[in-house]
Amino acid sequence: MAGTENRLRVVVAVPLREELCRLIEELEPRIELIRDHTLLPPMRGPADWSGDPEFVRAPEQQEAFEALVDSADALFGIPDVSASELARTVDANPGLRWVMTTAAGGGGTVKAADLDRAALDRVVFTTSAGVHGGPLAEFAVFGVIAGAKGLPRLLADQSSRTWPDRWEMRQVDEMTVLVVGLGGIGVECARRFSALGARVWGTTRSGDAVEHVERLVPLDQLVAAVAEVDAIVVTLPGTAQTHHLIDAEVLAAVKPGAIIASVGRGTVIDEEALLAALDDERISFAALDVFEQEPLEESSPLWTHPRVLVSPHTAALNSKEEERIARRFAENAARLLDGEPLRAVVDTVEFY
Repeated sequence: MAGTENRLRVVVAVPLREELCRLIEELEPRIELIRDHTLLPPMRGPADWSGDPEFVRAPEQQEAFEALVDSADALFGIPDVSASELARTVDANPGLRWVMTTAAGGGGTVKAADLDRAALDRVVFTTSAGVHGGPLAEFAVFGVIAGAKGLPRLLADQSSRTWPDRWEMRQVDEMTVLVVGLGGIGVECARRFSALGARVWGTTRSGDAVEHVERLVPLDQLVAAVAEVDAIVVTLPGTAQTHHLIDAEVLAAVKPGAIIASVGRGTVIDEEALLAALDDERISFAALDVFEQEPLEESSPLWTHPRVLVSPHTAALNSKEEERIARRFAENAARLLDGEPLRAVVDTVEFY
Protein backbone atom coordinates (compact mmCIF):
# COMPACT_ATOMS: atom_id res chain seq x y z
CA MET A 1 0.00 0.00 0.00
CA ALA A 2 2.95 2.35 0.39
CA GLY A 3 4.61 4.58 -2.17
CA THR A 4 7.65 3.64 -4.25
CA GLU A 5 10.64 2.24 -2.34
CA ASN A 6 8.84 2.43 0.99
CA ARG A 7 8.16 6.14 0.62
CA LEU A 8 4.80 7.81 0.57
CA ARG A 9 3.90 10.72 -1.68
CA VAL A 10 1.46 12.81 0.35
CA VAL A 11 -0.35 15.87 -0.95
CA VAL A 12 -1.76 18.41 1.50
CA ALA A 13 -5.31 18.97 0.22
CA VAL A 14 -6.56 21.39 2.88
CA PRO A 15 -4.99 24.40 4.63
CA LEU A 16 -2.14 23.41 6.95
CA ARG A 17 0.47 25.73 8.42
CA GLU A 18 4.00 25.27 7.08
CA GLU A 19 5.36 24.60 10.57
CA LEU A 20 2.98 21.64 10.86
CA CYS A 21 3.95 20.40 7.41
CA ARG A 22 7.56 20.38 8.62
CA LEU A 23 6.49 18.62 11.82
CA ILE A 24 4.97 15.78 9.79
CA GLU A 25 8.18 15.48 7.78
CA GLU A 26 10.25 15.35 10.96
CA LEU A 27 8.02 12.76 12.60
CA GLU A 28 7.98 10.50 9.53
CA PRO A 29 10.96 11.16 7.18
CA ARG A 30 9.74 8.57 4.68
CA ILE A 31 6.95 10.94 3.65
CA GLU A 32 7.38 13.13 0.59
CA LEU A 33 5.00 15.90 1.65
CA ILE A 34 3.84 17.99 -1.28
CA ARG A 35 2.12 21.30 -0.60
CA ASP A 36 1.49 24.59 -2.36
CA HIS A 37 0.01 27.05 0.08
CA THR A 38 -0.94 29.42 -2.74
CA LEU A 39 -3.47 26.86 -3.94
CA LEU A 40 -5.18 26.52 -0.56
CA PRO A 41 -7.63 28.95 1.07
CA PRO A 42 -6.39 30.73 4.20
CA MET A 43 -7.81 29.59 7.52
CA ARG A 44 -10.08 32.03 9.35
CA GLY A 45 -9.38 30.48 12.74
CA PRO A 46 -8.04 27.30 14.38
CA ALA A 47 -8.77 24.09 12.46
CA ASP A 48 -10.72 25.92 9.74
CA TRP A 49 -10.04 23.20 7.21
CA SER A 50 -12.47 24.58 4.61
CA GLY A 51 -10.78 27.95 4.76
CA ASP A 52 -12.03 31.35 3.67
CA PRO A 53 -15.11 30.89 1.45
CA GLU A 54 -14.10 34.04 -0.44
CA PHE A 55 -11.05 32.20 -1.81
CA VAL A 56 -11.41 31.23 -5.46
CA ARG A 57 -8.75 29.61 -7.63
CA ALA A 58 -8.09 30.91 -11.10
CA PRO A 59 -8.64 28.23 -13.79
CA GLU A 60 -4.91 27.53 -14.07
CA GLN A 61 -4.68 27.25 -10.27
CA GLN A 62 -7.56 24.79 -10.16
CA GLU A 63 -5.85 22.72 -12.83
CA ALA A 64 -2.61 22.76 -10.84
CA PHE A 65 -4.43 21.82 -7.61
CA GLU A 66 -6.18 18.87 -9.24
CA ALA A 67 -2.92 17.71 -10.81
CA LEU A 68 -1.30 17.71 -7.38
CA VAL A 69 -4.00 15.77 -5.54
CA ASP A 70 -4.29 13.35 -8.45
CA SER A 71 -0.56 12.52 -8.10
CA ALA A 72 -0.77 11.41 -4.46
CA ASP A 73 -0.39 8.05 -2.77
CA ALA A 74 -2.12 9.66 0.20
CA LEU A 75 -3.98 12.87 0.99
CA PHE A 76 -3.89 14.98 4.12
CA GLY A 77 -7.53 16.03 4.13
CA ILE A 78 -10.36 15.67 1.65
CA PRO A 79 -9.71 18.15 -1.17
CA ASP A 80 -11.58 21.35 -0.32
CA VAL A 81 -13.52 19.25 2.26
CA SER A 82 -15.79 18.43 -0.68
CA ALA A 83 -17.48 15.09 -1.34
CA SER A 84 -17.59 15.81 -5.07
CA GLU A 85 -13.87 16.66 -5.16
CA LEU A 86 -13.14 13.44 -3.27
CA ALA A 87 -15.12 11.44 -5.80
CA ARG A 88 -13.33 13.17 -8.67
CA THR A 89 -9.81 12.48 -7.41
CA VAL A 90 -10.54 8.87 -6.38
CA ASP A 91 -11.75 8.28 -9.93
CA ALA A 92 -8.84 10.17 -11.53
CA ASN A 93 -6.06 8.69 -9.39
CA PRO A 94 -5.84 4.88 -9.38
CA GLY A 95 -2.70 5.15 -7.25
CA LEU A 96 -4.49 6.79 -4.32
CA ARG A 97 -4.40 4.45 -1.34
CA TRP A 98 -5.17 6.51 1.77
CA VAL A 99 -7.11 9.65 2.68
CA MET A 100 -7.14 11.11 6.18
CA THR A 101 -10.17 13.28 6.82
CA THR A 102 -9.44 16.12 9.22
CA ALA A 103 -12.87 15.79 10.82
CA ALA A 104 -13.63 13.15 13.43
CA GLY A 105 -16.93 12.61 11.61
CA GLY A 106 -15.33 12.55 8.17
CA GLY A 107 -17.09 9.31 7.33
CA GLY A 108 -20.13 11.38 6.42
CA THR A 109 -18.22 13.14 3.63
CA VAL A 110 -16.89 9.81 2.39
CA LYS A 111 -20.45 8.49 2.27
CA ALA A 112 -21.64 11.60 0.42
CA ALA A 113 -18.98 10.98 -2.26
CA ASP A 114 -21.01 7.91 -3.29
CA LEU A 115 -17.96 5.85 -4.20
CA ASP A 116 -18.44 2.37 -5.59
CA ARG A 117 -17.40 -0.68 -3.63
CA ALA A 118 -14.18 -1.14 -5.62
CA ALA A 119 -13.05 2.37 -4.71
CA LEU A 120 -14.02 1.90 -1.05
CA ASP A 121 -12.00 -1.31 -0.96
CA ARG A 122 -9.00 0.29 -2.68
CA VAL A 123 -8.70 3.47 -0.62
CA VAL A 124 -8.37 3.42 3.16
CA PHE A 125 -10.13 6.35 4.80
CA THR A 126 -9.20 7.42 8.31
CA THR A 127 -10.48 10.21 10.53
CA SER A 128 -9.20 12.31 13.40
CA ALA A 129 -11.50 10.45 15.80
CA GLY A 130 -10.01 10.42 19.29
CA VAL A 131 -7.97 13.57 18.75
CA HIS A 132 -10.87 15.62 20.10
CA GLY A 133 -11.66 13.30 23.01
CA GLY A 134 -10.13 15.44 25.75
CA PRO A 135 -11.78 18.78 24.88
CA LEU A 136 -15.16 17.16 24.27
CA ALA A 137 -14.96 15.22 27.52
CA GLU A 138 -14.22 18.47 29.35
CA PHE A 139 -17.34 20.03 27.82
CA ALA A 140 -19.39 17.01 28.90
CA VAL A 141 -18.08 17.39 32.46
CA PHE A 142 -18.82 21.12 32.33
CA GLY A 143 -22.36 20.42 31.12
CA VAL A 144 -23.11 17.88 33.83
CA ILE A 145 -21.66 20.12 36.54
CA ALA A 146 -23.66 23.08 35.20
CA GLY A 147 -26.81 21.03 35.53
CA ALA A 148 -25.88 19.66 38.94
CA LYS A 149 -25.13 23.14 40.31
CA GLY A 150 -28.26 24.75 38.84
CA LEU A 151 -26.54 27.13 36.41
CA PRO A 152 -29.83 28.43 34.91
CA ARG A 153 -31.19 29.29 38.37
CA LEU A 154 -27.95 30.99 39.36
CA LEU A 155 -27.92 33.10 36.21
CA ALA A 156 -31.59 34.03 36.57
CA ASP A 157 -31.15 35.09 40.20
CA GLN A 158 -28.04 37.06 39.34
CA SER A 159 -29.79 38.81 36.48
CA SER A 160 -32.70 39.81 38.72
CA ARG A 161 -30.44 40.61 41.71
CA THR A 162 -32.32 38.02 43.75
CA TRP A 163 -30.79 36.59 46.91
CA PRO A 164 -32.99 33.54 47.54
CA ASP A 165 -33.14 31.15 50.44
CA ARG A 166 -30.30 28.66 50.35
CA TRP A 167 -30.98 25.65 48.13
CA GLU A 168 -29.30 22.32 47.66
CA MET A 169 -26.97 21.57 44.77
CA ARG A 170 -26.19 18.09 43.55
CA GLN A 171 -22.75 16.52 43.95
CA VAL A 172 -21.04 14.80 41.02
CA ASP A 173 -19.44 12.28 43.37
CA GLU A 174 -22.92 11.12 44.34
CA MET A 175 -24.07 10.68 40.74
CA THR A 176 -24.20 7.79 38.29
CA VAL A 177 -23.25 8.94 34.79
CA LEU A 178 -24.16 6.87 31.73
CA VAL A 179 -21.81 7.43 28.78
CA VAL A 180 -23.64 6.45 25.60
CA GLY A 181 -20.80 5.39 23.33
CA LEU A 182 -17.42 4.24 24.64
CA GLY A 183 -15.25 5.23 21.69
CA GLY A 184 -12.42 7.73 21.91
CA ILE A 185 -14.60 10.50 23.34
CA GLY A 186 -16.51 8.19 25.65
CA VAL A 187 -13.35 6.70 27.14
CA GLU A 188 -12.10 10.20 27.97
CA CYS A 189 -15.47 11.07 29.51
CA ALA A 190 -15.35 7.95 31.66
CA ARG A 191 -11.86 8.80 32.89
CA ARG A 192 -12.81 12.34 33.89
CA PHE A 193 -16.11 11.51 35.56
CA SER A 194 -14.47 8.67 37.47
CA ALA A 195 -11.75 11.06 38.67
CA LEU A 196 -14.51 13.30 40.06
CA GLY A 197 -15.88 10.39 42.05
CA ALA A 198 -18.92 9.58 39.90
CA ARG A 199 -20.05 6.04 39.25
CA VAL A 200 -19.67 5.53 35.48
CA TRP A 201 -21.73 3.24 33.26
CA GLY A 202 -21.32 2.95 29.52
CA THR A 203 -23.11 1.46 26.55
CA THR A 204 -21.29 -1.15 24.52
CA ARG A 205 -21.74 -3.30 21.46
CA SER A 206 -18.60 -5.37 21.99
CA GLY A 207 -18.99 -6.12 25.69
CA ASP A 208 -15.25 -5.46 26.20
CA ALA A 209 -14.26 -4.01 29.56
CA VAL A 210 -13.36 -0.30 29.59
CA GLU A 211 -11.21 1.30 32.27
CA HIS A 212 -13.16 3.48 34.75
CA VAL A 213 -16.50 2.03 33.61
CA GLU A 214 -18.20 0.12 36.41
CA ARG A 215 -21.07 -1.32 34.40
CA LEU A 216 -21.41 -2.06 30.68
CA VAL A 217 -24.90 -1.59 29.28
CA PRO A 218 -25.93 -3.34 26.03
CA LEU A 219 -27.82 -0.93 23.78
CA ASP A 220 -30.93 -3.10 23.93
CA GLN A 221 -31.00 -2.37 27.69
CA LEU A 222 -30.72 1.40 27.30
CA VAL A 223 -34.33 2.14 28.30
CA ALA A 224 -33.93 0.24 31.56
CA ALA A 225 -30.54 1.78 32.31
CA VAL A 226 -31.57 5.45 31.95
CA ALA A 227 -34.08 4.99 34.76
CA GLU A 228 -31.17 4.42 37.17
CA VAL A 229 -28.72 7.19 36.22
CA ASP A 230 -28.44 10.86 37.11
CA ALA A 231 -26.76 12.06 33.92
CA ILE A 232 -26.50 10.87 30.32
CA VAL A 233 -23.53 11.82 28.14
CA VAL A 234 -24.02 11.14 24.42
CA THR A 235 -20.83 10.67 22.39
CA LEU A 236 -21.98 8.49 19.48
CA PRO A 237 -21.33 9.25 15.80
CA GLY A 238 -24.21 9.98 13.45
CA THR A 239 -25.13 6.85 11.51
CA ALA A 240 -28.32 5.15 10.36
CA GLN A 241 -28.03 2.88 13.40
CA THR A 242 -27.67 5.74 15.92
CA HIS A 243 -30.27 8.09 14.41
CA HIS A 244 -32.68 9.13 17.20
CA LEU A 245 -31.32 6.44 19.51
CA ILE A 246 -32.23 8.84 22.33
CA ASP A 247 -35.91 9.02 21.44
CA ALA A 248 -39.25 9.54 23.16
CA GLU A 249 -39.20 6.03 24.64
CA VAL A 250 -35.76 6.52 26.20
CA LEU A 251 -36.59 10.00 27.47
CA ALA A 252 -39.88 8.82 28.96
CA ALA A 253 -37.93 6.28 31.01
CA VAL A 254 -35.29 8.60 32.47
CA LYS A 255 -34.89 9.17 36.16
CA PRO A 256 -36.71 12.46 36.90
CA GLY A 257 -34.27 15.37 36.93
CA ALA A 258 -31.65 13.68 34.76
CA ILE A 259 -29.04 15.82 33.01
CA ILE A 260 -28.00 15.36 29.37
CA ALA A 261 -24.75 16.42 27.71
CA SER A 262 -24.39 15.82 23.96
CA VAL A 263 -20.96 15.92 22.28
CA GLY A 264 -21.20 13.27 19.54
CA ARG A 265 -23.53 14.00 16.66
CA GLY A 266 -26.83 15.84 16.97
CA THR A 267 -28.84 13.26 15.05
CA VAL A 268 -28.48 10.77 17.92
CA ILE A 269 -31.03 12.74 19.98
CA ASP A 270 -34.61 13.33 18.86
CA GLU A 271 -34.80 17.06 19.64
CA GLU A 272 -38.60 17.16 19.63
CA ALA A 273 -38.67 14.41 22.26
CA LEU A 274 -35.93 16.18 24.21
CA LEU A 275 -37.91 19.42 24.30
CA ALA A 276 -40.94 17.56 25.63
CA ALA A 277 -38.79 15.97 28.35
CA LEU A 278 -37.35 19.37 29.26
CA ASP A 279 -40.77 20.96 29.42
CA ASP A 280 -42.10 18.40 31.90
CA GLU A 281 -38.77 18.44 33.80
CA ARG A 282 -37.91 14.79 33.30
CA ILE A 283 -34.70 16.31 31.94
CA SER A 284 -33.59 19.08 34.27
CA PHE A 285 -30.80 20.43 32.07
CA ALA A 286 -29.28 19.79 28.64
CA ALA A 287 -25.83 20.97 27.51
CA LEU A 288 -25.72 20.56 23.74
CA ASP A 289 -22.73 21.08 21.48
CA VAL A 290 -24.31 19.34 18.47
CA PHE A 291 -27.73 19.50 16.85
CA GLU A 292 -29.87 17.70 14.30
CA GLN A 293 -29.45 20.60 11.88
CA GLU A 294 -26.47 22.93 11.98
CA PRO A 295 -26.40 25.85 12.23
CA LEU A 296 -29.28 25.58 14.69
CA GLU A 297 -32.32 27.21 13.10
CA GLU A 298 -33.28 30.59 14.52
CA SER A 299 -36.78 29.27 15.14
CA SER A 300 -35.59 26.37 17.32
CA PRO A 301 -37.04 26.51 20.86
CA LEU A 302 -33.68 25.24 22.12
CA TRP A 303 -32.25 28.76 21.78
CA THR A 304 -34.53 30.19 24.44
CA HIS A 305 -35.31 27.20 26.63
CA PRO A 306 -34.43 28.13 30.23
CA ARG A 307 -32.74 24.81 30.95
CA VAL A 308 -30.71 24.41 27.76
CA LEU A 309 -27.12 25.45 27.14
CA VAL A 310 -26.41 25.91 23.41
CA SER A 311 -22.82 25.56 22.21
CA PRO A 312 -22.35 26.05 18.43
CA HIS A 313 -20.46 22.80 17.74
CA THR A 314 -17.32 24.40 19.06
CA ALA A 315 -16.45 22.36 22.16
CA ALA A 316 -13.68 20.46 20.36
CA LEU A 317 -12.03 23.55 18.92
CA ASN A 318 -8.65 24.23 20.46
CA SER A 319 -5.46 25.96 19.33
CA LYS A 320 -3.62 22.63 19.54
CA GLU A 321 -6.16 20.72 17.40
CA GLU A 322 -4.24 21.17 14.14
CA GLU A 323 -1.01 19.91 15.73
CA ARG A 324 -2.75 16.87 17.21
CA ILE A 325 -4.19 16.01 13.80
CA ALA A 326 -0.81 16.48 12.11
CA ARG A 327 0.76 14.14 14.66
CA ARG A 328 -2.01 11.59 14.10
CA PHE A 329 -1.34 11.75 10.36
CA ALA A 330 2.37 11.13 10.83
CA GLU A 331 1.65 8.22 13.16
CA ASN A 332 -0.74 6.63 10.69
CA ALA A 333 1.69 7.19 7.81
CA ALA A 334 4.32 5.25 9.77
CA ARG A 335 1.78 2.48 10.37
CA LEU A 336 0.94 2.37 6.67
CA LEU A 337 4.59 2.20 5.63
CA ASP A 338 5.31 -0.50 8.22
CA GLY A 339 2.32 -2.60 7.23
CA GLU A 340 0.51 -2.06 10.54
CA PRO A 341 -3.23 -1.38 11.01
CA LEU A 342 -4.18 2.29 10.83
CA ARG A 343 -6.02 4.08 13.61
CA ALA A 344 -9.57 5.44 13.22
CA VAL A 345 -10.38 3.69 9.95
CA VAL A 346 -13.77 4.60 8.50
CA ASP A 347 -16.28 1.77 8.44
CA THR A 348 -17.40 1.90 4.80
CA VAL A 349 -20.70 0.20 5.57
CA GLU A 350 -21.92 2.49 8.37
CA PHE A 351 -19.50 5.35 7.50
CA TYR A 352 -18.19 6.34 10.91
